[in-house]
Amino acid sequence: MSNNSALFEPFTLGKLELANRTVMAPMTRNLSPGNVPHDGVVEYYRQRAAGGTGLIFTEGTCVNHIAANGYPDVPYFWGEERLAVWKKVADAVHAEGGKIAPQLWHVGGMRRAGTMPEGDVNGYAPSGMNVPGKVNRHVMTQQDIDDVVQAFAEGARDAKACGFDAVEIHGAHGYLLDQFFWEGTNQRTDGYGGSLDNRGRFVCEVVAACRDAVGPDFPIALRWSQWKQQDYNARLVETPEELEQFLTPLSEAGVDIFHCSQRRFWEPEFEGSNLNLAGWTKKITGKPTITVGSVGLNADFIPAPGEVTFKEAETASLDELIARLEAEEFDLVAVGRAMLANADWSNKVRDGDTAGLVPFRKEMLASLG
Repeated sequence: MSNNSALFEPFTLGKLELANRTVMAPMTRNLSPGNVPHDGVVEYYRQRAAGGTGLIFTEGTCVNHIAANGYPDVPYFWGEERLAVWKKVADAVHAEGGKIAPQLWHVGGMRRAGTMPEGDVNGYAPSGMNVPGKVNRHVMTQQDIDDVVQAFAEGARDAKACGFDAVEIHGAHGYLLDQFFWEGTNQRTDGYGGSLDNRGRFVCEVVAACRDAVGPDFPIALRWSQWKQQDYNARLVETPEELEQFLTPLSEAGVDIFHCSQRRFWEPEFEGSNLNLAGWTKKITGKPTITVGSVGLNADFIPAPGEVTFKEAETASLDELIARLEAEEFDLVAVGRAMLANADWSNKVRDGDTAGLVPFRKEMLASLG
């Protein structure tokens, strides 16, 4: 076995059995015209499964709510035509021996009125803000909150019905769920605002509704982050004690796996410990965690000045990642841009052929290669 063997040990969580610890990170591609996935999407995910990836998270897929989408040509996860293609995706991945979960997404205040196909519908946000202090979006009512909770539950139910192996709830990066978490964009004075517990209430309701929809044995992952696309230095919590207060209700609501998004996986989360965000989350909750953030590359994804796409990066050593995985700091490793560049990233790493990996280049985003 290679010195990367820790990545290729099997992983089991209840009925979810993975061949290895490699995960494809969810990455928005904007390549589903009319918000409908197509055969090219099926092939894109099939290739990553054939390339040895243990678990695939799809790109963000919009739930069935009028304001869920904020970007052109992203796929939706509702409607008979769309779900039929998503079932083909799941079947294709399974035929290659892989496992797959859709990521359910609502962009919240990141939506701008005029985004098609919903047109003049404004973005929905807890306090009408997509950035702190600027109210220029729809302030969500209790009915709006209930509608979105139901939309996520519907998506989770459909994921199970389509044959997916798990479901991921997108609670990171300054989108709707994270806008409730973040005090900067959540200035509500009802039971969804104020304290850390109150700001987490909406997401706990989403998780619990998804759990009710899929039953006790279907894995639910939650992706969350400290950083926001609106503020890369933002933090939800500053201490391990606050992190425990934040995570415990989510864990109790039904999260099985925490997908802990960092820009650079090797950065410690709190002073006095080398543990990263996934390490701390696992220590506190006892639940499996996924680390992510520039795995296999020498630079994070933040676009260069004047750019809007992921930053280009060269291949990099996996030694520190492997050491942390061997130390059981986290359980699974999500790979993003490196897996866009190399559909067979997992197999190449398994076989010790890291010299055969190619760097990430932005032109790779132009097609579902």
